[in-house]
This record gives sequence, C-alpha cells and structure tokens, in this order.
Amino acid sequence: MEHSVPTGVSLVLVAGLMSGTCMLPSKFVRTWKWENVWLVFSMVSLVIIPWILAVAFVERLFETYRALSPQQLAIPILLGAGWGIAQILFGVSVKRLGLGIAYAIIVGLGAVLGTLVPLFVQQRTLAKEHALRLILSGVVVMSIGISLTAWSGQIKERAAGLHENPSHRSYLAATFLAVLCGLMAPMLNYSFAFGQDIAKTAVTLGNQPVHAAYAVWPVGLAGGLVPNAAYSLWLLTKNRTWALFRSTPPDFLRSSLMGVLWMGAFALYGMSATFLGALGTSVGWGLLQIFMIMTATMAGVLTGEWQQASRSARLLLGSGIAGLTAAIVLLAAGSM
Repeated sequence: MEHSVPTGVSLVLVAGLMSGTCMLPSKFVRTWKWENVWLVFSMVSLVIIPWILAVAFVERLFETYRALSPQQLAIPILLGAGWGIAQILFGVSVKRLGLGIAYAIIVGLGAVLGTLVPLFVQQRTLAKEHALRLILSGVVVMSIGISLTAWSGQIKERAAGLHENPSHRSYLAATFLAVLCGLMAPMLNYSFAFGQDIAKTAVTLGNQPVHAAYAVWPVGLAGGLVPNAAYSLWLLTKNRTWALFRSTPPDFLRSSLMGVLWMGAFALYGMSATFLGALGTSVGWGLLQIFMIMTATMAGVLTGEWQQASRSARLLLGSGIAGLTAAIVLLAAGSM
C-alpha cells in the first residue's frame, strides 16, 4: 500500500465527521429509552456492520481466522472488552461530573494514551527522531486544545445550571471512575493496533492491506459487545422497557443509523491507518479524536447550544479549536 498522508488525513477527517455526529439521531428518539437505543446501536455497530464489511471485502476470511493462534485472537477480544466497559463508565462519569470535566479527563487520557502506547510499544523502532518530536509536540498541543475545549464547556454548563455541585466524597469517586474510563477508552485502538496479526495474515492470503484491516474489527468488537449488551439487557429488565421494542419503527431506524455512522467511522479509520504509513495506528488515532471533538463541538454550535454562552466560554472554545487545528498539522507532519 502506497504511503499517502493526504489520503490518510482525508479519510480520518470523514471518519471524525461520522463519529462526531453518530449520536445526533438519538436526539430525535421519541418513545424508546436509552437501553432500547443502546442495544440496537450496539448490535448494529459491533456485530452486523463489522461482519458485513469483513465478509464483503476480505477474501478467505474464515481461513484467516483459522490460521491464527488462540493468543492472536484473544488479545484483541480482551482489549475490545476493556473498551466496552469504558463505554459504560463514560455515561456514568458524564452524569456525575458534567460533560466538561468528564470530557477533559476521558477524551484527554484516551487521545493521549491511544496515540502514545502503540507508538512506544509497537512502533518505536520505526519512528525517526524528527517524526517522534513532531508527534509528541502534536500530542501536547492536542492535550491543551482538548483541555481548553472542555473548560469552555464546563463554564457554559455551570452558567446554565445543568449540574449540581456534588459532595467531596462523591466527586472523588466520580473522578476516579472518569480516570479509569480514560485509561480504558483507548483500548479499542489497542485492539486494532495489537490485532494487526489478523490483518497481516489476511494479506498473506491475498488481500490488499486496505481491505485486510476489515478482518480485525469483528474480533475486537466482539469483546466490546459483551459489556455493552449486558448492561443494556440489565437495564431493559430492571426498567421493564422490553415492551417499547414493539412500537415506533422510526426509533429503530434512528438507533440503527447511529450504529452505521459509528462503525463507518472506524472502518474509514482502519483504512486511513494503512495510508498513513508505519505510524498509522498512532497518528491516525490522534487525528480521529481531534476531528471527532471538533465535529461534535461544531454540531453543538450549529444546533444553538452555545447561543447563551458567555464571552469567556466562547474565547476558550475558539482557543481550543485553534489548538486542535495546530495539533492536526503537527501529527500529519510526523507521519510524512
């Protein structure tokens, strides 16, 4: 596969747009509760779409899986399960801490670790010193941009009175959960990065690298399905909301669209990693997080969420977006 940074960045940009807007359909759900939406979203994004893509684009797919050792399959599954737990903790953390603080901790840690861990554990010998300095500088600037963006959101939320001040003890517990979530959130990228034996085996069986990446997702996301589906099923039973599945086909379509957008984003991210070269799973992850944050933020601006925000919140938001833009340049340059 030809090393083409502009193509890789373009694919990540589209992936970020899809990932950053994948939750928008949930705003238009009328009858279903969260657990109904999340179960359908999980089945579509973690099972149906990954398998459709893998079967459609990877030749000799099941022969690829049979050629792998149990360890080569278990590692991405276990890492995917860790990410699935982080998905649940994210919702709990946002509810207890508010979006601003939770986002800063979780997305900040997830973006930094998801970029640096594959870089130093798997790709350190492949990275030239100049490229390494650019990537590390991009990570620092990215962290600053995420912090400023989250800070602006926190100011906006406090002004609107969206969250009450928790007790000191509950705040510490919620912060611990957010940190734990941030540590586990990049496990989806670890699953993809450390599951590359699957893609390499698919290549040896005659697949192009850009298509071989699709073979990794059904395995890694199978692990992520378990905690997401289990939590949804528990809430459906606890809240007695199973009966809601009998009504409103539009809610089913909206929940399914969320899954298509989310998995479509990660399918494009997997393709982009092959175009970004040897450091694709590091640089690509950082770029994906940046584009996702920028898309979600701009979606909030366009839907009127920032109309009543103070001047200081708007200035911080603008500074955060500027920092994220600079980080894009640095990370892309480090991949060249």
